[in-house]
Amino acid sequence: MQLTPASLAPYNTFALTQTADRLTVIEQREQLLELWQARQDEPLLIVGEGSNLLFTAPFHGLVLVNRLKGIVVNETGDAWLLKVAGGENWHQLVCWTLEQKMPGLENLALIPGTVGASPIQNIGAYGVELAQFCEQVESFDWHSGETRHWSAAECAFGYRDSVFKHEARHHLILSVTLRLPKAWHPVLGYGPLAELGEAATAQQIFERVCATRQAKLPDPAVLGNAGSFFKNPKVVTAQAEALRLAWPALPVFAAEAGRSKLAAGWLIDKAGLKGTRVGGAGVHTEQALVLVNHGGATAEDVLRLAALVRERVEQLFGVRLEPEVRMMGPDGETCLDEALACLN
Repeated sequence: MQLTPASLAPYNTFALTQTADRLTVIEQREQLLELWQARQDEPLLIVGEGSNLLFTAPFHGLVLVNRLKGIVVNETGDAWLLKVAGGENWHQLVCWTLEQKMPGLENLALIPGTVGASPIQNIGAYGVELAQFCEQVESFDWHSGETRHWSAAECAFGYRDSVFKHEARHHLILSVTLRLPKAWHPVLGYGPLAELGEAATAQQIFERVCATRQAKLPDPAVLGNAGSFFKNPKVVTAQAEALRLAWPALPVFAAEAGRSKLAAGWLIDKAGLKGTRVGGAGVHTEQALVLVNHGGATAEDVLRLAALVRERVEQLFGVRLEPEVRMMGPDGETCLDEALACLN
């Protein structure tokens, strides 16, 4: 199989014009073993739709694009078990489950990306996370050439985190098995969903989530972006309470014992950063949590804008924001500070 240098522009929603030394699209499982047997000593990057990636430099290695398809449903007395191939589109899966009268994922509607990417980031929105439904993850280990099955506990899910962002980043996710309980209960604790009331249906929640996201979040096909650029920061509860004394409108949410979660978008907005631009990159004018490509933005533009946002928020609130977007350097995952250092 001949692999040649390729543009990464179609494989990142930021629409940055980076390249990879080699790239191939995986549509059949058999391709993986063939590629693995012919593997070289080079960096590896596994990509779904690139909706949570920032390529900070050309990638000097092999990029595998996961386009495996298929959904298999097994029904038990109290739940539906869905084994979903990693290349399936996440939002289309949510739509399909509702059409099949299998509710549960409606709060996660319109989250961009593939099913295979969902456990890596432990995607979440409006009070729901993937970890609540994940029964098992099946992956291909690029180091050994073997297939592995991970229980939910072995996935080590955390806030926008999992084992697949750390020691298992060389695993390509073949499928995710989701358990959707038949005893469905609406999750209405966040924002506009509370207005629906306890009698809300899954379809009503889905529609409200879609309307809310579409009103606030730019369409990557129109304005390049990677969704929420920063995580909602967690601070000790005493710090959150002190901040709310100074800023009574500050949204604060309960986290684990002794800690609270703050709304990063609110902090960025109050720091006066909406609409701020660095080169072709900017803070979105409607949702400050999103950094966008206004056209022709470079990775350097986005990195310097992210650093500016982080600095201003820390100066004003004493809270240091951490990127949610995964940053990829020339030979693998990097971080904001490392990527900035490479610019100098």
